[in-house]
Amino acid sequence: MAHHVLAILNQPSAEAAPHDADAAPFAFVDPSTPQLSVLDLGATRGDGIFETISVGSGRAQALEHHLRRFAGSAEKLELPAPDLDVWRAAILAAIAELQPGAESWVKTVLTRGVEGDGRPTGWVYATHTSDFTRVRTEGIRVVTLDRGYRHDVESTSPWLLAGAKTLSYAINRAVLREAKRRDADDVVFVSSDGFVLEGPTSTVIYRVGDRVLTPGTGLGILDGTTQANVFRYAESLGLSTGFELATPDQLRGADAAWLVSSVRLAAPVRQLDGQPVAVDAEFTAGLNEYLLGLRD
Repeated sequence: MAHHVLAILNQPSAEAAPHDADAAPFAFVDPSTPQLSVLDLGATRGDGIFETISVGSGRAQALEHHLRRFAGSAEKLELPAPDLDVWRAAILAAIAELQPGAESWVKTVLTRGVEGDGRPTGWVYATHTSDFTRVRTEGIRVVTLDRGYRHDVESTSPWLLAGAKTLSYAINRAVLREAKRRDADDVVFVSSDGFVLEGPTSTVIYRVGDRVLTPGTGLGILDGTTQANVFRYAESLGLSTGFELATPDQLRGADAAWLVSSVRLAAPVRQLDGQPVAVDAEFTAGLNEYLLGLRD
């Protein structure tokens, strides 16, 4: 069994021709050898989508939610619709092929393929997760940064692809470098009209009294897979959950806040824009234990 697994899909979408009419739906290849054409639009234009799925003790977490979001991103980019049955099979096969470990992750990537070819490119990559124990327990320092869009950009300017999980991640990487320059670990995006949105790779969660909240829907932010499970956990403790618009000041005034994502899971915010934020260690520990033990 391997520590890194790569499966190349022969026909990522039933709407397009296969790469090899006689080949299996997917095949495992050596991840250390070249597989992608330099003419692929995923490489030359960032024209594609992806999902990253947490795997705990060999079980994919929120798999169906990730697949729905994958298909939704493809629709926003007008990519050929992914054949979800093939993708699901490739994901599960990659997990089975991977050396057993407590925590792993799987990335699915769909690109428009080589320009003019008409056949999309798709692959599934699986590997083990880094150790996030420290950030899950000690927390992270976060700064707010202006995203440059109004909070209603998803409805006013759908061509900007807000809310799609695309390969165009240059901005997401740039803001993390900016965070480092400001002596912080991560970022919360704020809309140009002053509302909290999301992190570059995470969803914002915060608690006010007995309510666990996240920014409202329709804000051009991702439909959080981990956020949905955070709400389930909170509700199991008798807390109420909901979607609400929030300003940075409201986030600073919350009883606790987290950035949650599929691989890092729940990282408590211990500092926001240089100001200390209370860390709810008990809730955080219980939440991460719950997320690690999830089955889809």
